[in-house]
Amino acid sequence: MKKVKYIIIGMAALMFAGCKDFFEPESPSSIAGELIYTSPDKIENAIHGVYHIFNENNSYRNRLMCGYQGLNTDIEFNNKTGDDELAICAYNMNLTNARVGQNNGGIWSYLNIGIERCTNIIEGIEEYGDLNNARTSYYLGETLTLRAFLYSEMIKLWGDVPARFESVTKNPDVLNTVKTDRNGIFDRLRIDLKRAAELMPWAAECPAGVNNTTQRPSKAFALALLARIDLNYAGYALRPDFIQVGGGAPYSVQLNTKDNANLRRELYAEAMNACGQIVAQEDFKFKSDFEDIFRTICQDVSVYSNTEVIFAIPCPENRGQFMNYNCINVKDVSKGIRNYAGGSTNACQRVMPTLYYDYDPNDKRRDVTIAQWLWSTATPKGWSEERMQNVFPGYTTKPLYQSPKDLHNMSLGKFRVEWMSKEFNSSGDDGVDFPIVRYTDVMLMYCEASLGGITGDVPAAGTIDAQQLFDRVRQRAGLESKPLNMENLMEERKFELCGEYVRKYDLQRWGLLKTKLVETRARLDNLMAHSGEFAQVSDTLWVKFKRVEPEIAAAQYLYQGEGATADAAFVIDSIYGRNLGENTRPAYYKTSNGWCTKSVLDGYTFSQYDDEGKPNFLLYKDADLIDKRQLWPIFASDVAVSNGTLWNDYDY
Repeated sequence: MKKVKYIIIGMAALMFAGCKDFFEPESPSSIAGELIYTSPDKIENAIHGVYHIFNENNSYRNRLMCGYQGLNTDIEFNNKTGDDELAICAYNMNLTNARVGQNNGGIWSYLNIGIERCTNIIEGIEEYGDLNNARTSYYLGETLTLRAFLYSEMIKLWGDVPARFESVTKNPDVLNTVKTDRNGIFDRLRIDLKRAAELMPWAAECPAGVNNTTQRPSKAFALALLARIDLNYAGYALRPDFIQVGGGAPYSVQLNTKDNANLRRELYAEAMNACGQIVAQEDFKFKSDFEDIFRTICQDVSVYSNTEVIFAIPCPENRGQFMNYNCINVKDVSKGIRNYAGGSTNACQRVMPTLYYDYDPNDKRRDVTIAQWLWSTATPKGWSEERMQNVFPGYTTKPLYQSPKDLHNMSLGKFRVEWMSKEFNSSGDDGVDFPIVRYTDVMLMYCEASLGGITGDVPAAGTIDAQQLFDRVRQRAGLESKPLNMENLMEERKFELCGEYVRKYDLQRWGLLKTKLVETRARLDNLMAHSGEFAQVSDTLWVKFKRVEPEIAAAQYLYQGEGATADAAFVIDSIYGRNLGENTRPAYYKTSNGWCTKSVLDGYTFSQYDDEGKPNFLLYKDADLIDKRQLWPIFASDVAVSNGTLWNDYDY
């Protein structure tokens, strides 16, 4: 059969591609199962083959960790302008998208190969393994969790997919499994993750070699993933009204659970219990400083007790492009900024300009999440050396400074080149792990479940006060308490988790994706026109810089390698004109003491417009597309080799 040949070829190609020791799997295909699965060392080698797929080209390495999922939303957008990228972000995908649908080497293929590898390992351990051995027991829990994660990713991207919980080795007929109602997969994953949480201890108690690290799952990740699946299962999704082989069934945005309120209460109770266990055991994970969460991610801190991250997909040195695509844009700095050796950054994540005005001005998260500036060493057009010295006093070669960005082009600020502990180079790979879930997300999931989600199917009260958890998140942001209700919870998740690839899926399970995108499009029109809520937006910023002390600049900002081009660093000290109402020149503005101006709206000079002349934030031509194309198509190359087991719905 074509499909058997396709999977075998794909697995063989992946098995022998190498990155570094951990990601170089030892093929067990010619070794008897009892020899592999009675040996913890050989089980470990087999599991390496699962992690290996994450860092393959066109897999997570430069696709799923790089802005090709989760965007666009009401708070984030991808500024890549290639046709395939725009199609992904404009809810207008096609069956042959070259960025994510490569023939025999795209994301569908990699996720299925990962699931098949997990299933082989699970079956081998269950048949031959000694579950009284702590390592073997952990490995079974780990593999159940990884398979659940990969399946949850497939559902997130494609909706209904085949449910294959037997290996091809054990049952070749599993290749004939047709696309399956996702609810059956959800139910199986819930069982598997509860078992995994029993098999795996907390991170500090995991077996040697995998203990106290974010790079391998522990009990906490199994429970967090269970809660995430429960919330999605209990919520809304785009789905066919019924499974029809060959496609063509009517479809709509509907509750996964239809009219089953009892099931929803069960799911919310299960999510509360899962999150509650984590909170009770691992409160040390809650960082007191919001910015420090992201500094540790950029520094690739994987010591579990030193970071808020619960699990991150591990990337070997010089493999994985998470920082490349998600960091603040770097422009005109050559070898001016720390860790930047003159390569280039894709930096495609942008923050929707309306989000800036949604934050409370006192919210400490705003200026971490939204970068109002980019690093530059360029001399502004028309500036004399005298003016440069007036604004940036004391530099000799070039100043490295924070140049204010246009409102429509503000980057996600959570990930910054200067925060990295390694040097970013021209290969595009940075080796920074891809964070999947962090502790505060768990706290907010507990809060959401306690409310009974968007449908209000409230479960029995938990042992932890949800209002107190909600208040802790706000207190860290410097804000006062607010009543815990769904409206406030949805806003809090927006402010806390922007840019972390969760907002789209939050809006989907709340049944609000189309509503929020249409609402945001209208707000952007008002922002461009300076009308309505944005009548008092300023086109000009008034800015003053301060020089960073030389020792601090050398340690935190300036490139120190050969060919360094900047010898002094300047950060924004005062800025006026960004907030509503700051649209007239301040009395204290004087060019003589270092103030300067920056045009930040300039009639909205966008690099690309849609057919109506509107900016390329939300490039959907028809709002109805959003409720047709929330999910990706199964790509033509994958359907072609499926022997009729795959098809597309949603008018693809």
